[in-house]
Amino acid sequence: MNFELFIAQKLYSDDAEGGKKYSRPAVRIALAGIAIGIAVMIVSLSVVLGFKSEVSNKVTGFGSHIQLLSLTYDHNRQMLPVQTGDSLLKIVRSFPEVDHVQRFALKMGLLKTNSDFCGITFKGLSAEYDTAFLASSLVEGNLPQPASTQLLISRRVADQLQLKVGDRVFAYFLSSQSMKARRFRICGIFQTNMSDYDSSYAMTDIRTVQKLNGWDETESSGYEITIHDFSKLSDVTLSLAQKINNHPDSKGVIYGVYSIRELAPHTFSWLSVLDMNVVMIIILMICVSVFTVVSGLLIIMLDKINMIGIFKALGATNFSIRRVFANFAILLVGKGLIIGNIVGFLLCYLQQFFHVVRLDASVYYISYVPIQINYLYILIINIITIIITSVVIFGSSHLISISNPSKTMRYE
Repeated sequence: MNFELFIAQKLYSDDAEGGKKYSRPAVRIALAGIAIGIAVMIVSLSVVLGFKSEVSNKVTGFGSHIQLLSLTYDHNRQMLPVQTGDSLLKIVRSFPEVDHVQRFALKMGLLKTNSDFCGITFKGLSAEYDTAFLASSLVEGNLPQPASTQLLISRRVADQLQLKVGDRVFAYFLSSQSMKARRFRICGIFQTNMSDYDSSYAMTDIRTVQKLNGWDETESSGYEITIHDFSKLSDVTLSLAQKINNHPDSKGVIYGVYSIRELAPHTFSWLSVLDMNVVMIIILMICVSVFTVVSGLLIIMLDKINMIGIFKALGATNFSIRRVFANFAILLVGKGLIIGNIVGFLLCYLQQFFHVVRLDASVYYISYVPIQINYLYILIINIITIIITSVVIFGSSHLISISNPSKTMRYE
C-alpha cells in the first residue's frame, strides 16, 4: 500500500467515525449527497425507460411497428384496398428484420343503442393476427372468433353505451349509395387506458369488415408489420418504402409504408420530452454530487491544515499531498455510490414488483409508475459520476499548493 492511500484511509476512518465537529458532519453530508444523487438518477432513468416501454407497447399493440397502406382513393373519397396477396407478402417477408406480418381491415361505423350512440372504427382481425396485446388488455369475455359477428369493445365505449358482454347492438355504416346495418354480439371488453384508441376502435372478424367494404378475401386495408429490433424502425421503414412506395399494383393502387412514429407522432413526441427531462435530472444530480463532495473536501482540508504543514515540513510534495486528499475523496465517492446504488435498486424493485406508487390512468395511460432497469445505462451513469467527481476533486486539491508550512503548522 502506498503512502498516499494509507494516509487517505486513515483520514477517512478517523473523520467518519470520530472526527472533529466540523469534519464529521462534512463527511456525512458529502456521503449523503453522493448517495441521494445516484439513487435519484437510477430511479429517474428506470421510470422514464419504463414509461417509454409501456406506452410504446400499447401504441404498437394497436398499430404494430410499421403499416403498409393504400394511398389511392376512389371517386367517393374512399381508400381503395391493398391487394394482400402472396406476391406482396413475399416482398415484405424478404426483409430479414421483419418478424410478423398480418392483414387488417377498417370500416367507419356507428354503434347505437336505445339511449345513446357512438362513432367508431371497426377493425377486422385476420386469422394470422397476433392477439397477444388484446388478450393482455381483456377485462371481460373473450376475443372475437373467426367467421362471426362478435364484437370486442373497450371499457370506455361499454360504459358510454351501457353495454355488457353478451348484449347485442346494432351498427350502421354509411356509403355513397345506401346505409348498411349489422347486428353484433358483444363478446368481450378490453381496457388499455389509451383514450385515443379505447374510444375509437372495436374489433371483429376481418371477413365481416371486408363484406361491409365490398371487398373480396384478397383485399384489405393493409398490412401491419412487426420487426425484431424496434431500434431499427427508421431504417427498416425506409428500406420497405424504397421497395414498395410509388409502385402501383395491377389495379393501379399505390401503396405507402409508415412507421408507428409517423402514425402516432404526438405520443412519441411526448416520450422524447421525457428523455430531455431525465437528461436534465442526471446533469443536476451530478452537479449536486460534485458540489457536496468538493465542499466536504475543502472543509476536511481546512480542518487538516496543520497536518498538511507537517507533511510539507517533512518533505512531502504538493502533488503527494494532493493525492492523499484525492484518494480520500474517491473513498468517500465510492461508499456514496455503493449506498446510492443499493437504495436506487431497492426503490426500483419495490415499485416494479409491488406497484407502490399509483397513477391516474386517464392522464398517464398507466395505472402505476412503470419501471424498466437498464443495467448498462446505470453502469455508464456510475462511471461518468466517478470520472467527473475525480477530475473536479483533483482540481480542487490544488489549494494545497498555496499553503505555507510555517504558517499552517501553527493553525488551530
